[in-house]
Parts: sequence; C-alpha cells; structure tokens
Amino acid sequence: MHDSPRTVRDVMTRDPVAVDRDAPFKDVVTLMDRWKVSTLPVLEGGGRVVGVVSEADLARARGVTAGELMNAPAVTVHADATVAEAARVMARRGVKRLPVVDGTGVLTGIVSRADLLKVFLRADEELTEEVRREVVDRLFPLSADHIRVEVAEGVVTLTGWIDSPEPAPVAERLTRAVEGVVDVRCRLCPVSVRDDPH
Repeated sequence: MHDSPRTVRDVMTRDPVAVDRDAPFKDVVTLMDRWKVSTLPVLEGGGRVVGVVSEADLARARGVTAGELMNAPAVTVHADATVAEAARVMARRGVKRLPVVDGTGVLTGIVSRADLLKVFLRADEELTEEVRREVVDRLFPLSADHIRVEVAEGVVTLTGWIDSPEPAPVAERLTRAVEGVVDVRCRLCPVSVRDDPH
C-alpha cells in the first residue's frame, strides 16, 4: 500500500548508462545499441549531468563528441519528485527519459515514460482498498458503511448516501489523486435527496 505519492526513486533505473562529454561519436552509438536506449546523459566532473545526447542528435551529427552533440542544459528531475511531477516535466519538455540527479547535479538514476506508467498497473483490489482507507474512511467516518467503492480497470465508482453534498467533490478529488486511478465516477448523494418526497 502507498500512503504517500509514489516518487521517482521508487520507479527509476539506478546506475544508468552515461557518457563523458569527450566520448567519441562512435562510442555513443555503440553504447546506445548495446543497451537499447535512445538517450544518454552526458557527464563531467564527478558525474554531474551537463547535457543529454539522443538518437536525433546523432542523426543531425553536429559534432564528433558527446559534448558537441548534446542538448544542454539537461532536463532533469530529483529522486524525491512525485511520479506525477516527473510525468508533467516530460510532457511539457517533450522528452521520454529524464536523468535523475541529486542536489549537486550528480547522476543517481534515470526514469523513462514506461517507468512512470507502471503506477497504472496497480491491481483493482489494491486501489479499492486504498480508496476505502484513505478517502472514504477518513472523509465519512460515520457513514462509511453506506458507501460502496468499486474499481474496474482502474476506474473508481463511488456510490452511496452521505450527510451533506459538500464532501462529494472532495472525495472525487482525493480519489483521483490516488496513484493508479484512471478515472473517477462519483455517485454520492446527500441523504436529503433520498428523503425528498419530490
């Protein structure tokens, strides 16, 4: 169970393949082929990330070393960033892999789009249990027994009667924030609607 948002540290690849800025063009190509990656972090001075070289950079061949070919500065992320934050950086910057760095810019791992998508592979049963515990039991301690949580393919449906309408949007928002949830259908109704003769 995950009581706090999953972080990059939880899903990243440790000890990633990287190159020094003076690595020759051919060495960069060889490493990419051997490790089946399309992007390599470029390092200098004790493992500090100074750029990234991609297959696209090699195809344009603007230089003969990694340092001449790379895009700089590198788009990076810290290990304690949430998976959602890293996904937003990737989407905004149009990249598929992010070097993970520590506070001094030293490479500690790499995270790919595929790594970030792993959170959506959580079992429906696991999501049901977390939504029940973290959302329903906390928001509706007195009426939790009257609320049903159903999850199918990551889509959560909340149904039942609640004392007032105010907590319903909060419940939906908190459920949506649970990692692995694809969508939320909130069908919580205030008791007053049930009792209304009209």
